[in-house]
Amino acid sequence: MKYNYTIKFLVIICFAGLASCHTSKDNFPERTKIALRDVGNKLLLSQKDSTSLILPVKELHFNKFQLTFNNSLAIEPNTLVDLIDKSLKALKLPEQYIVEVIQCDSKEVAYSYQMTKVLESTIIPCNGRYLPESCYKIEVYFHKRIIPNSEAYFFIWVAIGVLLIFVLFFRYKKKLKLNTAEISVNYESIGSFKFYPEQNKLIKEAEEIALSKKECELLALFVERPNEVIKRDELTKKVWEDNGVFVGRSLDTYISKLRKKLKADTSIKLTNIHGVGYKLEIL
Repeated sequence: MKYNYTIKFLVIICFAGLASCHTSKDNFPERTKIALRDVGNKLLLSQKDSTSLILPVKELHFNKFQLTFNNSLAIEPNTLVDLIDKSLKALKLPEQYIVEVIQCDSKEVAYSYQMTKVLESTIIPCNGRYLPESCYKIEVYFHKRIIPNSEAYFFIWVAIGVLLIFVLFFRYKKKLKLNTAEISVNYESIGSFKFYPEQNKLIKEAEEIALSKKECELLALFVERPNEVIKRDELTKKVWEDNGVFVGRSLDTYISKLRKKLKADTSIKLTNIHGVGYKLEIL
């Protein structure tokens, strides 16, 4: 039972942790869109164009974004490289990415370059060569996306939760196996019953029957000497001798209780030998 409560508690803790992680959302797409709109604005202003519109920045998939305009424009590669670099760094976005300038009509790549942290891997071709005025789409593809703290904590909480549940599960299985092994060894067979004196219980098939301490002590005496008459005095002395005042009818009361619990097996009888004592008969 305590394992069930422990697992429930861990599940609650994990869900609380996951909920706290989601209170701070991953704002990577929003920051990227802001940066690219800034690039578009400065690109237009560099051509003294303050009237053309920057269309909504699109997130094409997980780490690829597209910047477009409502009017045609000319692009100077050096200016484009510099503007994108500054805008992305200002919003602490990844420094490894590929930029492609695509012609709207033909879908051909008019210009592209790769930016990395390592100078030798950075490729910026055709500096100084203007792209003539036309309709262009500027796409930025990030090689690696930075996982924000909230998302990192999410995975940490999931990992901790799964690990703890596995640990508890295997501990529970181990304990269950040990208990089963212990139960299977320390019992006496009485007909179709299994009697566990150390655990104060009888088991018949899948049914478990609890015994009181006195019932267990009496039954243990009968099991030691099956089909043998045990005198009343001997029974009362061994079971009640060190337990205070003995009431005369107590023995008969407990014998009656044992009979009721053993009646499921007709091959077992607790027989009263009048004036002498009792006998556990196992047919």
